[in-house]
Order: sequence, then structure tokens, then C-alpha cells
Amino acid sequence: MAGDQPSNAHPVFGAYALADGVFALAAAIFGRGAAKVRWWLVLVGLLGIAIGIGTFVWPGLTALTLLYFIAGWVVATGVLQIIGAIELRNVIEDEWWLILDGALAVLFGIFLFILPGAGALALIWLIALFAIAYGILMIGFAFKVRKFKEA
Repeated sequence: MAGDQPSNAHPVFGAYALADGVFALAAAIFGRGAAKVRWWLVLVGLLGIAIGIGTFVWPGLTALTLLYFIAGWVVATGVLQIIGAIELRNVIEDEWWLILDGALAVLFGIFLFILPGAGALALIWLIALFAIAYGILMIGFAFKVRKFKEA
């Protein structure tokens, strides 16, 4: 991954981060329950929106800079998920799904910071594996939240 070449991936990542931020913010605003429990979702949403807009504002981002944007966003989101899970432990059961999801995100982001030159193909595989694991954990968490709603 050359650090001095502009990245063509920024519109895709920017759109993803922006959509993720909008949905997180919508969940925080329109979600049920105590507002104090959802403050971390507001931060996740605002962070995603900011990172998404940032990638569009600076279209000449190099691949290395984009990688650092992604790494920072993933670490911050993971930390906020862990904090949110701790806040939710009195409201829902099995909050450890969200804690595990946040921990995975933090570890992935740290890995990206430590080894930024892992290579484009290796990075694509890591992002794919992270996305699959992240999605599985979020689905598990969603089933737990659904049971909470039904109760």
C-alpha cells in the first residue's frame, strides 16, 4: 500500500461511514429507553458522519491517510461500544456481545495503526474478516435485544 498515492477507496468508505453514522444517530434519537443510556450512540453517529464527510471533503487522501482514518474511526467506535455495553448492563442481558464487538473493533484498529503497510490485498482480507466477525456479533446482540423488547 503506497503512502503517497491517492486512494480510490475513499468514496466507498466515506459512504459507509456516513450511512453508519446516520443510522447510529437515528437509533439514538428514535430509540426507546432512557436517553442517558443512548449517549454513546450519539457519539458513534456523529463520529461516523464526521469521518464520512471528511473523506469526501479531502478527496486526495492517500491510501495511508485513509487507513489511519479507518483505524481511528474503528478504535473510537469500539471504545464507545464497550462503554455503551457497560451502560446497558442494567437494562439488557448478555451485553457481552456488544463488549466483544467493541473489543474486536479496538483490536482491529490497533492492528491497522501498528502495521499500516500490510499490503492492499492483506488489508482487504482483514477488513472482510473483520466485517464478517463484526456482523455475526451484531446479529447475536440484535437477537438478545429483540428478546429484551419482547419481555
